[in-house]
Amino acid sequence: MPELPDVTVYVEAIARRTVGEALERVRLASPFLLRSVDPPLRELDGRRVTSVERLGKRIVLRLEGDLCVVLHLMIAGRLWWKERGAPISRKNGLAAFDFGSGTMLLTEASGKKRASLHVVRGETALAAFARGGVEVQEADLAQFAAALARENRTLKRALTDPRLVSGIGNAYSDEILHRARLSPVTLTRGLSAEDVARLHVAARDVLDEWTQRLRREVGEGFPQKVTAFRDGMAVHGRHGKPCPDCGSAVQRIVHAENETNYCARCQTGGKLLADRALSRLLRSDWPRTIDELEEGKAHSPRT
Repeated sequence: MPELPDVTVYVEAIARRTVGEALERVRLASPFLLRSVDPPLRELDGRRVTSVERLGKRIVLRLEGDLCVVLHLMIAGRLWWKERGAPISRKNGLAAFDFGSGTMLLTEASGKKRASLHVVRGETALAAFARGGVEVQEADLAQFAAALARENRTLKRALTDPRLVSGIGNAYSDEILHRARLSPVTLTRGLSAEDVARLHVAARDVLDEWTQRLRREVGEGFPQKVTAFRDGMAVHGRHGKPCPDCGSAVQRIVHAENETNYCARCQTGGKLLADRALSRLLRSDWPRTIDELEEGKAHSPRT
């Protein structure tokens, strides 16, 4: 799912191309995309874009007449800037937004059709999409600490809960926790003041560094490679590969469609966190520490 750095770069690229331009029409290819009925989609026709903004992980196009287009890309939704009137892909196309200077296409590489489009009018209607989480780069330490303390959750779940923290998902939560040297399963109310301060700095730094990096990659163009797995990440998507700081193999916990990646030496004091499926299968053979795991590999017969 595109997270804060990717969504920010999307917003900036869209704004460069559309602010001051009229949205000539919206071509809808999938009836499942549009999740609102009033105002009707056709009311957008001919309205000029006044600004483009990020709202959590959503992209908001503000138009004349107090109208807003609210896009949520979910996991597999992506945006593309093409020549004016570009056709919608039959394979994965959802919609096209036609402007005088070009067309923005929305695709989704998934059969589950989770991406959504809402058309709303006014600030009150738009505010309904705000989940209430703090913006890390705007919140001071006290505000960040208060958000974490609202519920006693694991750090992984807290950072990815939009009611607590805005814009962070599976990928950047892994990177933030590695930078902060904190375990993903540590409970928020068990953090020391020093832990919270370190996490606050790590979150700000990781999000800022990746936003700046993606901006440099995109330049004046339009984002082409929006992915949760990027070269240069410390742990996310790097299961089995060496941690860039200590060299130990990156570990993971698999849960549903997501996985948490972490370094046992850097984040959990060497302890391996139980992966439900694998630890149940291996039972007593499940190694408890990174040392046991590496020792077992060193003594295992070669095949």
